[in-house]
Parts: sequence; C-alpha cells; structure tokens
Amino acid sequence: MQILAINPGSTSTKIAVYTNETPILLKTIRHSTEELSKFDDVIEEFPFRKQLVIDELKRSDIPYQFDAVIGRGGLVKPIAGGTYEINQTMLDDTHSGIAMHNHACNLGCLIAHEIAQEIPNCRAFIADPGVVDELNDYARISGSPLMNRICIWHALNQRAIAKRFAKEIGRRYDEMNLIICHLGGGISIAAHDHGRAVDANNALDGEGPFSPERAGSLPAADLIRLCFSGKYTEQQLLKRIAGQAGVAAHLGCNDMREVEQRIMNGDEHAKLIVDAMIYHTAKNIVAEGAVLCGKVDAILLTGGLARSEYIINGLRERISFLAPIHCYPGEDEMQALAMNALEVLRGRQEVKIYV
Repeated sequence: MQILAINPGSTSTKIAVYTNETPILLKTIRHSTEELSKFDDVIEEFPFRKQLVIDELKRSDIPYQFDAVIGRGGLVKPIAGGTYEINQTMLDDTHSGIAMHNHACNLGCLIAHEIAQEIPNCRAFIADPGVVDELNDYARISGSPLMNRICIWHALNQRAIAKRFAKEIGRRYDEMNLIICHLGGGISIAAHDHGRAVDANNALDGEGPFSPERAGSLPAADLIRLCFSGKYTEQQLLKRIAGQAGVAAHLGCNDMREVEQRIMNGDEHAKLIVDAMIYHTAKNIVAEGAVLCGKVDAILLTGGLARSEYIINGLRERISFLAPIHCYPGEDEMQALAMNALEVLRGRQEVKIYV
C-alpha cells in the first residue's frame, strides 16, 4: 500500500510517503513569513501549499500513485476519535469556518481530498483531529450556563504516543489510565481513562497553562474589562490569547531554544517566565490526577519542548510523586496518520463517517 500523509502547520507543511509500514519520504516544507503574507486567510493558502506538496513529490521521484492520502484533521465539529473518510460535509464545514478558527490544520483535509481526486481508486482520510471530543459529562460543565467547556488538543499525537508506550511495556492502551501532556507552541493535557480522553483542555485559545504562543487560562473579569476598554479590536485581542501570547508576549520570542540560552546567560526575567510556565503546566498535569481518582499508570510527556532538559527536569520535580514519567520528545503524527490509513485499507480499523 502506498500512502501519502500531509500535515499543514502555521509555518510548514510536513509530508510523508509510506509503503506499508516503511517510510520512503519524510519532508518538512518551510514557509517564510513573506510567502504567507500574500494571503489574507489560511484557506487561501490551499492551492499554494498543494502545489508545493506535488512539486516535492516530483523532486523526490515519488510516483503520483497512492492507495490513500491522509491529512491532518481540521477544526470542524466535535467528533469521536478515529479515522474518517473525507466527504462533502467535512469539506463544506471546513470552508465555512464552523469552528471559528483560522488555523492551518484546516488545510489538511482539503489538500488530501483534492490530490486523491486526481488519482484513480485513491481514498482520502483524516484521523484524530484536534476537535476529538470524548469528554465526560462533568468535564463539559463550566461555571456559566452561557458556555460549556470544549477541548481542542493534540489528539493525534497524544493517542499515537499512548499506543507506543503501551506496546513498549506489553500492555494495551485501553486497559490503562494515563495523563499525557503535549508540550509545543500550545500545551494540551488530557486524562486518558482506558482508551478514552475523558478530560482535555482547549489548548488553542483559552484554557490550561500558558505556553510559548498561547495565553492559557486568564482572569475572566480582567479579560472582559479589556474587551470593553476600547484599546484593542476583537482580532487584536484574539491574537493576544493565541499567537502573540504566552512566552512570546512576555519575552518577545517564541523560540524556546533562544529563550533557554538567555536563561543560561543569566537573564533572570526569562527564567521567571519559563519557570512560571513549568509551574502552571505541572499544576494542570496533577489536576488530571483527580479526574482519574489518583489511579494513574503513567505520565507521558511529548512534543517539541520535551527535548528541553530544563523544562522536563522542572516538570519532574513537581509531578513525579503522582506516577512514573516517560518522555517522548517530538511527535509521531506523520507515522500515526499513515498507520491509521493503512489499518483502514487493510480492513483492521473501521472507517468513520463525518456527519
């Protein structure tokens, strides 16, 4: 089976080609600020990014023949976890901005669908998008009936890491209680109760710890007053909670390697901000222990920031009392996408229908 996986991010498009379980191409196509500044909206980037994928396949001498193309899922309606065949309803919801988020992940299903349409007998999928919602009833209730809690999290990578850990220790993912923290530009933390993420934060725009680019939870009354202060437009404030927020807002930099270097050079303010991020992340990780009634088999730390010894050591100091900690730097998203498609093609996994 030949599978093409596509994962659009804010400044890059990752692609992978697999022959069955074997990767034959792994490539990250970088996008400069100048290139992306030509577009007023993320959806407008679709033909540009699709062409870059095709050009890279040609450059790498990869035949334009696939059994499946699978894209990173977008911010559509909340759905259960799994692999979904891309259909017109999903495409319509992506174009309509149903989730009110202008995020590059929305391009995944659009590119996958159009490429698959150009290849005979090729199927198009997404798998475990960030809007996977398996929350328990308690988790949905907020302190105001005007709004419920929702989750937008790194479902694809968290589930892939959970399955990888389970395989390593000779157990099944669906027989364990896990707390998984994805440490990236946004930080998502979820309680996995026997294969179901029963509690997870909205890591995109407004809940949990602050991160390199996200504000996380904010004092509600102060935020309301700021909204009516007349100092900022709606779009400016939205950027102040996602994008121009978190470490980037405090220090003017979202590159944590540079920030750590500042700390090593004696920058006490940088150290304070990063230590605060570690503090709040640890606090939110331990809170998920209450969701699982203290019965936690392991805590898994993953994402790009899991490469940082400074951050991981800071978290270990605060959370190691709760459960054994296992670290998986980076992410397994490209392999996870390809393997989900392969399992469907082989008839080992039921494909789901988006409605």
